[in-house]
Amino acid sequence: MPRRDDASDPSNAAKLDAADALGALADETGLTLIQRAVAFATRHPAVTSAIIGPRTMEHLDSYLAADGIDLSDDVLDRIDEIVPPGVTINIADNMWDFGTAALTAAFRRRQDKGLST
Repeated sequence: MPRRDDASDPSNAAKLDAADALGALADETGLTLIQRAVAFATRHPAVTSAIIGPRTMEHLDSYLAADGIDLSDDVLDRIDEIVPPGVTINIADNMWDFGTAALTAAFRRRQDKGLST
């Protein structure tokens, strides 16, 4: 499926733009993209652990550096602006339905908001 990685496809270009914006946000906050991503995932109220996939000790060290990082509400709001909760930038990437309550906009990916509806 060569189109899946075609940067000239508008949906793929949107994913690259989002990745660039998330990388820039990580830089602005003094974090690596890996630290910001792990901190984001582990802060989600529906996440009990993050699965990491280091291939080298350097990779492992970069993942472990995310331990204890707490993202501010301002940073979380900026992430939500870049990729709104529950949105798949390129619908062709949807391999399963993520339409769970934990990912809807109402929950804003915040632990303090809880998961009740």
